[in-house]
Amino acid sequence: MENYTYNSFTLHLEGLKVTRDSVYPVFLFFFFSYLLIMFANVGIIALVYIEKSLHQPMYFLFCNLPINDILGNSIMVPRLLADVLVPPSERLISYYECVAQAFTTHMFGTTSHTALMIMAFDRYVAICNPLHYSAIMNNKMVLKLTACAWGVALVLVAVLLGLTVRLNRCRTVITNPFCDNASLFKLSCESVFINNVYGLTFTVVLFTASIGCMVLTYTKITAVCLISKNRSLNSKALKTCSTHLCLYLIMIVCGGVIITLHRFPLYSDYRKLAAILFHIIPGSLNPIIYGVQSKEIRKLLSNMFQPRKVLPSF
Repeated sequence: MENYTYNSFTLHLEGLKVTRDSVYPVFLFFFFSYLLIMFANVGIIALVYIEKSLHQPMYFLFCNLPINDILGNSIMVPRLLADVLVPPSERLISYYECVAQAFTTHMFGTTSHTALMIMAFDRYVAICNPLHYSAIMNNKMVLKLTACAWGVALVLVAVLLGLTVRLNRCRTVITNPFCDNASLFKLSCESVFINNVYGLTFTVVLFTASIGCMVLTYTKITAVCLISKNRSLNSKALKTCSTHLCLYLIMIVCGGVIITLHRFPLYSDYRKLAAILFHIIPGSLNPIIYGVQSKEIRKLLSNMFQPRKVLPSF
C-alpha cells in the first residue's frame, strides 16, 4: 500500500530541470527579464500619472495591463529565481504561499483577457462613435470598466480556487515550476470532477468572451473605416487598433502554446518553460509596444532623453 501524507502544509516544487552549467545563465535571463518588466511597466504607469496630456481614457485603461504584469510577475519570478539556485530536493513551499501564488497566477491570466476586452470597447467607441466619445468614456465609465475587468476576474478565480482548497490533500509534490490550480487539486486523492468541469467551463467562457469581443468590435471598426473616407480617422484607427491587436495576439499565442503542450506529456519541460514565458513575454513587450506605437508617449520619451541645448553666456 502506498504511503500518503495527508494535508501536509509543506509542499515540494518540482521546478525547472536546469543543468549545473546552465544555472547561472538561466538565473540571469529571468533576473534581467524581471528588471525589464518592473522598469518598463512602472515607468509607463508613472508617465501616465505625471503627464497631464496622457490623462485620457485610452491610457488609463491601458494602465490595467502594466499593473497586472507587475503583480503577476512579482509573485512568480522572485520565487522562481530563488528555486533555480537551490537543489531540487530543497525547493519547498508552504501550502498557503502556494495557494496565494496560484490565485495570483490565475488572476494574471484572467485579467489579461478582461483588460484587453475593455480596451477594445474604448477603441470601438472612439472610432465608431467619435462625436459622443467624451460623453460615453468619462471618468465614471473608466472606473466602471476597470472595476468590471478586475471584479469579474476576482469572482471567477475565487470560485476556481475555492473548489480546490476544500479538498483534502494526500500528496505533496507540485509538478510545475510554480503553483497553479491544476497542480493544487492534483494533490488530492478525492474526486476532482467538479474542479475539472468548472475549470473547463471557466476556460471556454473566458476565451469565447474574449475572442468574441475582439471579433465583434474589430468587425464594426473595419466596417466604419471601409465606409468612411476620412483619412485621419482611418490612420488613427490603424495605429491604435494595431497596437491593441498586437498585445492581444501575443497573449493568445503564449496561452495557446501552453494549452497545446498540455496535450503532449512528453514535452512537459517545454510546457513548464512556456508557462513561465506566458508571464515574462507579455509583461516585457506590452509597455514597449504601446510606448513605441503611441505618438504622445513616444514624443514625451524623446523630449525626456533628448539633450538640452545650453545657451551661450556672454
